[in-house]
Amino acid sequence: MKRMLLVSLLMSSGATFITPLFPLYSESFQLNSLQISILFAIYAAFLLPTLLVTGDKSSTWGLKSVVRSSIWISIISTLFFLGSIDTWMLYVARLLEGIAYGAFTGTAVAFLMKQTHPNKVSTALKLSGVTILVGFGLGPAISGLILQYLHFQPLRLPFWILLILLIISLIILETIPKDVVSLEQIRVKTKISLGVPNNIRSHFWSMVGLPIFTVFTIQGIAFSLIPTFVKNVIHSSNLSVSGLIIFVLLSGAAFAQFIPWPSHPVTRIRFGILLLAIGSWVIVSSGLTSSLLLLWTGIFIQAIGGGWTFQISLRFASQLPEPEARPRVISAFYLCAYSGFIIPVIGVGALTQFLKFNTSLIVLNLFAAQIVIYVLIYSVKFNRYYSKVTSQ
Repeated sequence: MKRMLLVSLLMSSGATFITPLFPLYSESFQLNSLQISILFAIYAAFLLPTLLVTGDKSSTWGLKSVVRSSIWISIISTLFFLGSIDTWMLYVARLLEGIAYGAFTGTAVAFLMKQTHPNKVSTALKLSGVTILVGFGLGPAISGLILQYLHFQPLRLPFWILLILLIISLIILETIPKDVVSLEQIRVKTKISLGVPNNIRSHFWSMVGLPIFTVFTIQGIAFSLIPTFVKNVIHSSNLSVSGLIIFVLLSGAAFAQFIPWPSHPVTRIRFGILLLAIGSWVIVSSGLTSSLLLLWTGIFIQAIGGGWTFQISLRFASQLPEPEARPRVISAFYLCAYSGFIIPVIGVGALTQFLKFNTSLIVLNLFAAQIVIYVLIYSVKFNRYYSKVTSQ
């Protein structure tokens, strides 16, 4: 279990490693705001369909084989970043990066659970969620520190570090026993779909899909605001500051999962998604009032809410389906998550054509608030179903 968690940590760090480099690429390659948006969006555009395919087929292909392939694709992507001398190479690198992490995401969690004793599955799930969030935060924190304090080939050095991390993850993976794929699994031809069984579909979308979509949407709103806040309020040009603030937000969400109260999953996700929404409004208010105190207060509240919501929605994604459907359902979980992450980037970009930046964030927050209200109402029905299932 520990080895697979380390592989997940390294791959998750790689998924966000590029974040602080976007301004440098804009300057070095003379990219306008539209081209930068496309550079960001192409990652998700290839990640989402890859998630859909691998989530449905990974059990047939072999979970370890899919994880191995994803790391190799990530290595190739990193080599494109290292050798980039033209814009098209950046787009190819991001495209491959999306495919790599799309193949890795749901498959890695399913492979981790297959390597875990049944009595430790809940612990493995919690640690998986913590590891992924810490990894997402470490990526921009590490690359931001490299850019700020190691003044040597700023568009190359971070990727040399990333390349080393990916090679280490590949070596660690090869020490883990592979999963066995039966001939019957290989012969079965399934139609590619989101893979959510009919008997849990309504509960999945309402208590897993929408909550994790909201987590990534609201976290994305914070990510959109933090660089602007650092530049205009803190008046800092230090490239590591934004990365470190993002790291605090995501690592706080990770470690919030170890807070024992409330222990009941439905109660915990209710508090989680409510705190997530409250924290987001506080962060947006900090942008309107230029208050550093409000920013840190909002980050603290949002970290707890995001951590609890991520933790329980991932738990439901694993608990609700039968074991054979688990890889597909977990991939659908991450499909919803990354769909949420796209919304702030595209939404803010579109809304700022007509509204001010902070007003655009308010509109997105209002959108997220509607989802929060729905989830809280639906949780009453789901609580009855969950109590019945877990008591059997």
